[in-house]
Amino acid sequence: MKNKTLLIISREYLTRIQKKSFIIITILMPLLLVAMIVLPALLMVMNEERQFSKILVVDETEMFINNFTDNDHYSFSYRSGDVSQIKEEAFDQDYDVVLHILGNTKSLKSNIFYKKNIPSGLQSEVEGQMDDIFFNQLLRDSLHIEPARFENLQTLAKAESVTIQIDDKGEEKEHDAEVNQLFGMMCGLVIYFIIIMFASQVLRGVLEEKSNRIVEVLVSSVKPMQLLVGKIVGIALVGLTQLVIWIVLSVAILGGIQLAAPGLFSPDAVETVAGTPGVNLPDASTLEAEDGNIFAMIQDYFAVSFGTIILCFVFFFVVGYLIYSTLYAATGSVVDNESDSQQYTMPITIPLILAIVFVPSISTNPDGTLAFWLSMVPLTSPIAMMVRLPSGVQAWELALSMGLALGFLLLSIWFSAKIYRVGILNYGQKPSWKTIFKWLKES
Repeated sequence: MKNKTLLIISREYLTRIQKKSFIIITILMPLLLVAMIVLPALLMVMNEERQFSKILVVDETEMFINNFTDNDHYSFSYRSGDVSQIKEEAFDQDYDVVLHILGNTKSLKSNIFYKKNIPSGLQSEVEGQMDDIFFNQLLRDSLHIEPARFENLQTLAKAESVTIQIDDKGEEKEHDAEVNQLFGMMCGLVIYFIIIMFASQVLRGVLEEKSNRIVEVLVSSVKPMQLLVGKIVGIALVGLTQLVIWIVLSVAILGGIQLAAPGLFSPDAVETVAGTPGVNLPDASTLEAEDGNIFAMIQDYFAVSFGTIILCFVFFFVVGYLIYSTLYAATGSVVDNESDSQQYTMPITIPLILAIVFVPSISTNPDGTLAFWLSMVPLTSPIAMMVRLPSGVQAWELALSMGLALGFLLLSIWFSAKIYRVGILNYGQKPSWKTIFKWLKES
């Protein structure tokens, strides 16, 4: 019996890992993961090397003359006169942009003339400097306050806060709550897609063998239970292989980037990114403490150790897959084609879909009642618990969730095995729920 089961496992495993789709997804996923971590910093470094632009200012208000500030990317010169004539002369003199500030208007208005493509940040740079210059002028003329003194007052009145979580042992750890939420959501979504993808492979495999009558040949030499276990375990090993390759490749790529560009995540690089909207990297003090080490930086993101997150991810992936694959296998055994299977898979899939629907709510309130119960129900816990985990979960909650998931897995195996051994040889009719429950009693 053992040898026959191993043969089925080997067949299922080798057939699937040799497919082109498996190879492509296995390679692409680590690249996407690394890109999410590295790309923001890389874009900022590339942004530092953007083109230098020469700007000629034609100011009808005369408020901004000699008041713009040159920097590493922009230099400002000034002219007065007819803007139409100045434009032609400016572009002949290798100016990249002519900034025409309009006079006699109720608000600040300007036109930016250019012939070649200009950096994407030029417009915001010009508008930002104009706002500052105009505001400083108002401070002097209306409130009689020097801009330098006003900046000092702003600095004194600025509030700063740091999020520090206290664990069960009373230890304090500073971390980024937003990063925890985003990473948890990503883990939940990955678990969802992996479960759906591999469990669906089990369903299609059972349906294919049944519709082609191959299963009649197989069950003549192996027991239905052997066939069920072999198919589920074989595809599970495919998923685990893919997961291990993803982790190894991701670590290898990140390690290579760390060696090739050690300054990419240095405090200096972070200071460049700090003023960029929408980019969330740790502050320079955090990286300085970690000496710019990307792996130490990742570790400091989360309220629990990154190793714990990886181990729990593997656990919930395996258990979640086994639960849904056994139920999908039972579904495949009672119908003759994939369209009929929808009637039976829908009740099974609804909890998984509900978990995905509530992912935003779970991530924003990981300690709430909804998040707690969804992480305890075995059909939703693989997603809900992984969403909660990066933000910190008490040990007893994690242990209870794992225990309930394992218990439900045993129940699913018992339930599916009883249906599978009868349904796999049932042809020509779609059994009702009453018939299925009858099979449970009789077998």
